[in-house]
Amino acid sequence: MLHRGRYRIRFAQGRHHHLLGAYGNGGNSTQQDALNKTLIPAFEKANPGITVKYVDVAYDSLLQKLTTSAAGGKLPDLVRADLGWVPQFADLGVLEPLSTSMSDYKALAAKDYPGSVATNRYKGEYYGLPLDTNTRVLITSQQALDKAGVSEPPKTFADLKTMATALKGTGVSLWADSKLEAWNIAPWIWSGGGEFTNKAETKATGYLNSAANAATIQMLVDWYKEGLIPNLLTGNSGAVATQDGLPKNDYATIFDGPWMAGVWSGSYKDFHPIYAPIPAGKGGSVSVVGGEDIVMTASSAHKAAAAKFIRFTQSKQFQIEMAKTGQLTVQPRLADQQAEMAADYSVYSDQLKTAKSRIASPNQSKIDAVLAAALTPAFTGGTTVKAALNSAASQIDALLSGD
Repeated sequence: MLHRGRYRIRFAQGRHHHLLGAYGNGGNSTQQDALNKTLIPAFEKANPGITVKYVDVAYDSLLQKLTTSAAGGKLPDLVRADLGWVPQFADLGVLEPLSTSMSDYKALAAKDYPGSVATNRYKGEYYGLPLDTNTRVLITSQQALDKAGVSEPPKTFADLKTMATALKGTGVSLWADSKLEAWNIAPWIWSGGGEFTNKAETKATGYLNSAANAATIQMLVDWYKEGLIPNLLTGNSGAVATQDGLPKNDYATIFDGPWMAGVWSGSYKDFHPIYAPIPAGKGGSVSVVGGEDIVMTASSAHKAAAAKFIRFTQSKQFQIEMAKTGQLTVQPRLADQQAEMAADYSVYSDQLKTAKSRIASPNQSKIDAVLAAALTPAFTGGTTVKAALNSAASQIDALLSGD
């Protein structure tokens, strides 16, 4: 809309406490301050005639608000979207394909982590650029390493197996996680040399139920049945949470993100986590990409101005300022500067070099539900790993085809 002769970019953004620990239940945050007091004023000063109206929307409400707005044709110019939302809105036709409309898109994307850029891809087009990113790495402790009689975190699946043998009967679980969704099992699948689908993401059968994936999931099932993975993985809400189990030495390792440092600094001040890459299997050390993307709506009346702001989010000034608030930069070139803020960030930056995006589908939440429902019986003894993967692959085929 025009406002006193100036363009006003309406910028909707959501809060997510799992990704951005500085956010509370309401009010200001360090991130909002960075945007409102530093970055947006800097952008407006460098771009006379453009005004950015920043609209803060609670994360849990944002998806519904955007869906409702899309139906009513009243979307803002720019949206800071959870990366899982990009396929949903691209499928609705309400996002601008930046790979087509921005002539410098490839040059901008080339500066970012490939896995983060891939979260913007849907059916051959790219609808946004990564705004901030994160991934999961292995986290352990010196107490856990000592208990297992090893001097360093496990680097490979073979090292994990050695650690598992040493931990039998000690009461310490080898590894713990809370779900069997893509976010949780993707590092195992990819590091084990498997895939979820074909490259075009149109078929899971023949990929998800591959021999490589069967071997990887069977390894986890065996550990579960030996008591080396707690039943937190299969839905026991009464089990010890990973954020408590690791510092209490109930769990030797977990996979988690950079926000955990803030969690432990408040609850477990004397706990000193050790961060390391995801253990490598036949596929190498590969983790999963998280974070948020910035997208432009197709209905924006100010696309040129919106594109300028998108370019600004890819600048060193924007990325470093936001990194100060606890977000990871999307650009490898800034990793060393980011590590000066927190040394452990370097482990995440290195992991991001090979991290991958989950399936780009508007049915991602349904795919997660299928994975959890199909795999859980394999762990609890209701079916075989191969049967579970066959079932999941068949159901995901239908979701990928839109049936």
